[in-house]
Amino acid sequence: MDDVVIIGAGQAGGWVAKTLRAQGFDGRITLIGAEAHAPYERPPLSKAVLLGEADPGTTALFSESDFAALELSFLPGTRAEAIDRAVRAVTTDDGQTVGYDKLVIATGGTARPLPVPGAAQHALYLRSRDDAVVLHERLVRAKNVAIVGGGWIGLEVAAAATKLGAAVTVYEAAERLCGRAVPPEVSDYLFDLHTRHGVTVHLNAAVERIDAGTVTVDGATQPVDLVMAGIGLVPDTALAAAAGLAVDNGILVDGDGRTSDPDIHAVGDVANRDSPVLGRRVRLESWGNAQDQGVAVAKHLLGIDPGEEGVPWFWSDQYDVNMQILGLPEAWGSPVRRPGDGPDRFSLFYLDGARLTAVVAANNAMDIKIAKRLMAADKAVDPHMLADPAANLRDLLR
Repeated sequence: MDDVVIIGAGQAGGWVAKTLRAQGFDGRITLIGAEAHAPYERPPLSKAVLLGEADPGTTALFSESDFAALELSFLPGTRAEAIDRAVRAVTTDDGQTVGYDKLVIATGGTARPLPVPGAAQHALYLRSRDDAVVLHERLVRAKNVAIVGGGWIGLEVAAAATKLGAAVTVYEAAERLCGRAVPPEVSDYLFDLHTRHGVTVHLNAAVERIDAGTVTVDGATQPVDLVMAGIGLVPDTALAAAAGLAVDNGILVDGDGRTSDPDIHAVGDVANRDSPVLGRRVRLESWGNAQDQGVAVAKHLLGIDPGEEGVPWFWSDQYDVNMQILGLPEAWGSPVRRPGDGPDRFSLFYLDGARLTAVVAANNAMDIKIAKRLMAADKAVDPHMLADPAANLRDLLR
């Protein structure tokens, strides 16, 4: 293997390149990025960058010197237009043809467009670094902000807008917040958290139209200065589908990240992976998953065992609450609650018999760290001990 081409210069693609070099690969690596920026991390975009507390440049995945040391053929602001699997080459929108021995697709996805009249003209989205800059500039001037979508992105933007002094209303079409990602008791907590900070939350709310200065919901028109839509991500599979790769809610890959073409892998938000640790196929949208898959696929390309797969892990910062979620069970069940000192500090433990399947923790990072070790070791746990805030959970590791 002499030539590796990576399509997509985000978190996952950047970690593929970094790991290849770290593991001794000295061939050519071509990194094709549709954005003008070198690889960067997305989580700060809806937090510190949106608040103006961090410069967008601080999101860079690598320092300038570390990125240069990777000795990549980097093509920023360039889109891959076609993959010719027969000759193993990628053509780009500026007319280049780049050959490969192995190809990694890390194209991620795009913000799902809001399908209502006026949204294309008046709604803002948050997916890229440039989006965050535009949204911050608008938020600091806004008095009344409407957020369409009560998922992680929508709620993080709602928290940022509130901190910046705006009156915020969240419109969620479903019956609860973050309904696809968390159990009902966590949705209820998020509702309470935001209403305590002055956000108005409407559930089962149908947004019908957006105009300059107004949003129409369930027949009522409300004045707004800014509308931000956060209703999910559309995986960018067009290139893969056109090349004849298997696609279904992402690019279908096996446990090693390999597509239906053995010379092509896919990683990150765009990869619908057969997960050994979950025992089912899943497409994950998270910082940790993008990094882990990037590292694992790079090692697979080099014939190196990547080691055991970790349990999925997510986090979100809203106001002064750091919420972490470990695990992705198909059914959540009833949790064992471990209270903390106040309404914004607790842990919820979800069990299958005596084994942990998931943990949700608010301002309780240590419980997540211990739970990771318990789940990795497949340790049986005592629910009474989990519920006792005076008990030392490290004792469960013995």
